Amino acid sequence: MKFPLFGRSLRSLLPLVSAIAVVLAFYIGTVVYLYDPEVSESLQLMQEAMPELFAAFGMANPSDSLCDFLLNYLYGFMFAGALVLMAAYMAQRLVVGPAKDGSLAWLLASPHSRFRLAFTLMAAEAVAIVAVVAFLWVSEVVFCELLFPGDLDQVALAKANMGLIALGLFAASLCFASGCIFQRPGLGLWVGAGACVLFLLMGLAASTGEGLEWLASASPFSLYDAYGLAAGEGEAVLGTLALLGASAVFFAAALAAFCHRDFSL
Repeated sequence: MKFPLFGRSLRSLLPLVSAIAVVLAFYIGTVVYLYDPEVSESLQLMQEAMPELFAAFGMANPSDSLCDFLLNYLYGFMFAGALVLMAAYMAQRLVVGPAKDGSLAWLLASPHSRFRLAFTLMAAEAVAIVAVVAFLWVSEVVFCELLFPGDLDQVALAKANMGLIALGLFAASLCFASGCIFQRPGLGLWVGAGACVLFLLMGLAASTGEGLEWLASASPFSLYDAYGLAAGEGEAVLGTLALLGASAVFFAAALAAFCHRDFSL
């Protein structure tokens, strides 16, 4: 790993990644506050009045505990969508943008192997994903303990967040691999990012339309089962392992493409 490049890459990702994390932290605080029985009753009435809208954003599951409440209103769409946005931005910032404006030439001209350079960029992406999920996890625990001390099943929430890291790595690896494989920078960005958005929308469409359940099954994002992980179900653990395996495959493909591609700089 090239540590100066690693640090520079993380600093380049910091503005947007920090903004996403802070906005989501405020949203987490709002959702935790809504768990208050006096407030959540109004939320339940809204859900009954607009069931299709809540289902479209993955918020239609019953919430009998504080942990389930968080899983319902945070993990169905909000967190997954934020990770997709991060994945697209990181691929643009670290690979696609430099290849398009020619600044990648300076990096490739350094006395370091392409393997080492690509591995460093991928490590920066992985650390950014883990850091954001860890920040969100800590935010959830802090808000829950402040407002409802002792009500949160922290072990179950930790399991769900481990799976969220796997989902984030999958999206990041897909966008990064696309950016490395395709010769045209614009195409490289939109193929990977577009696929992630499509996978996300497939799951949402399946929850709102009759006879569309197969769409969710066809999406790799369905391998992430926050409720199953929180409950310790083996099938959900296997889904998380499958996402990690797919991430490793995409990162390996990106590494191979970066090492052998003839960049038009």
